[in-house]
Amino acid sequence: MTISDQHDADARPSEFASPTGLMHEADPACDGSKASEAAPSNIPAWRQTERQRLIDERKSLLSAQREEFTRLIATYLDHVIADVAGQHVSMFWPFLGEPDLRGWMATATARGATCLLPVVIAKNTPLIFRSWKIGERLERGIWNIPVPAEGRQAIPDVVIAPLVGFDNNCFRLGYGGGYFDRTLAYLARKPLIIGVGFESQKINTIHPLAHDIPMDVIVTDTGVRYR
Repeated sequence: MTISDQHDADARPSEFASPTGLMHEADPACDGSKASEAAPSNIPAWRQTERQRLIDERKSLLSAQREEFTRLIATYLDHVIADVAGQHVSMFWPFLGEPDLRGWMATATARGATCLLPVVIAKNTPLIFRSWKIGERLERGIWNIPVPAEGRQAIPDVVIAPLVGFDNNCFRLGYGGGYFDRTLAYLARKPLIIGVGFESQKINTIHPLAHDIPMDVIVTDTGVRYR
């Protein structure tokens, strides 16, 4: 199975450059200050409701809007990761209206990066990362998301993670399985962590818990935030 078979299925180290315009300059809350919003009594239940709302809003974007926002995100990613040559960069397969960065992945591969896709091996265990490029065989993984069938396992230097939501302190709201935070806590060498999503997914706070790991950088269609 190739990418074309699935297309319709629904500081930092010196090699990382800073963009010319940083959104945290206009957003003081991204300096790590505490959010003032009172926490709900049941944070997991609140997150589940908020998660569904944000996914529904993301899926409602018109195709032309999503494509333009994704193009802008790709441009900002090129600012954050100025030189991908020799880097292992973990990406993601687009799911439930996420930005489709497979074009950026192909360009990064052509520029010398080894792109990886995350793979769930078992429930409640860390992810592994396998190499993949266009034309290589895929198989169905969890939630029917395609994963590399035969890629080489590697540890990422950069992890680009999709956002369901994000907050002023650059914490990520994901799908609730805990795979991402569990994996980052497990890795012996911390990668650069970049959260990617649409600006409309920003919320005041995700009400972070002890296991939540913030992003180093968040990239949206309107710019870049560094934590």
